[in-house]
Amino acid sequence: MLLIPYEQLSTDTLEGLIEAFVLREGTEYGEQDISLSDKVAQVKHQLEADQLVILYSELHESVDIITKQQWRQLVKQGELENDTF
Repeated sequence: MLLIPYEQLSTDTLEGLIEAFVLREGTEYGEQDISLSDKVAQVKHQLEADQLVILYSELHESVDIITKQQWRQLVKQGELENDTF
């Protein structure tokens, strides 16, 4: 698995990846509805704040967005190399 710095992705690719993540997650946002564009903006902000990372799995040929804590756990378990950027 490889960490992909979000800055290396084109704007369109990053937006598409975040949209797919948001739609797939089905996260509950409480009683108020939040628009897709607001959810995308929130995820983008979390990427910029280094709270989330983009992970590419060569084995599964897939991309995912995970929390920095999840990434650290994968490194600790030996599933990933400590690939800091």
